Amino acid sequence: MTPPGFPPARCRRIVVKIGSALLVDPAGNPREAWLRALVAEIAERRAEGQQVILVSSGAIALGARRLGLAKGGRGSLEDAQAAAAVGQIALSQAWAMLLGERGITAAQMLVTLDDLENRRRYLNASATLERLLSLGAVPVVNENDSVATAEIRFGDNDRLAARIGQAARADAVVLLSDVDGLYTANPHVDATAMLVEVVERIDARIMAMADGGSGSGMGSGGMRSKIEAAKIATGAGAHLAIISGHVEKPLDHWAKGGRGTIFHAADAKRARKSWLAGRLTTRGHIQIDAGAERALGKGNSLLPIGVKAVTGSFARGDVVDIVAEDGRVLARGLAEYDSADAVRIAGHRSEDISAILGDMPRSALVHRDHMVLLHP
Repeated sequence: MTPPGFPPARCRRIVVKIGSALLVDPAGNPREAWLRALVAEIAERRAEGQQVILVSSGAIALGARRLGLAKGGRGSLEDAQAAAAVGQIALSQAWAMLLGERGITAAQMLVTLDDLENRRRYLNASATLERLLSLGAVPVVNENDSVATAEIRFGDNDRLAARIGQAARADAVVLLSDVDGLYTANPHVDATAMLVEVVERIDARIMAMADGGSGSGMGSGGMRSKIEAAKIATGAGAHLAIISGHVEKPLDHWAKGGRGTIFHAADAKRARKSWLAGRLTTRGHIQIDAGAERALGKGNSLLPIGVKAVTGSFARGDVVDIVAEDGRVLARGLAEYDSADAVRIAGHRSEDISAILGDMPRSALVHRDHMVLLHP
């Protein structure tokens, strides 16, 4: 069953992610014929009123060839950063040329994980995307690998695409992949593996399909990252599709009956809660008991009485994960107390806070208005 607004031709605004293997050939050159065909269908969709944002990989691969770096530029962090610095110029030139041939203005946006985790910079990125689209440009987004490190990077453009879709309030995110969707097992080694065409809810069963090299055959670096991206996108109210990019005009091919996997969007959350749900970094964890877990499920705030343990170092207003006793992440929210005070009041009743801390400015440790429940 296809969700409302799909296939992507019927979506007002979409994000299309293109991986390095589709964009760059084994010799490190752009696959211009395939890219021209993709740009042609983007131009067709824009003529019909659709807005398109591209999330484009390929900078490191392009730069490594020009610098003569071994291992595709990924032999070290320094090599990857140098390759990205050179490759970004080549990548932006390629997109500007190809889109320009169709009378379309390309706009480059380079972001790091921190740009979309910091609330103010996230809103700035959102405003920039909105303005570029209103002016008729096609934003071409990539991670700023020339400055990103292991601590401040997405690590894959699947999740970046989902976060950009969230920031742009897109209707859909489409991941052009080297496989045509999520399979029940690795189709390369299991003849009984079946394509999962529709995912209504991302649960443990769906996550298990991405383990052990299933789906794309790339393990946690491949299909698992796509499912993590689907969590972000669907939680923000956008559908997400995984389809094969190994065809000419892949969006049209899929719209006309091509194979793929669709993750249905959840009900759109308020913007602040959507941002919270999509964050990839948090400052601490608050472990709660079963009673508090039931209370959160009913829409209540987190009170200190239900807290079993507090880990991490965070200030008031920082983002923290709320976890069950078995380690499941139940919710994410803004802490009403810093970590030191949270440890002191954990397990105590709200009316005892003033005696413990000397005052009682807030009864909740995480208020329900600043909390979002996550997938179990």
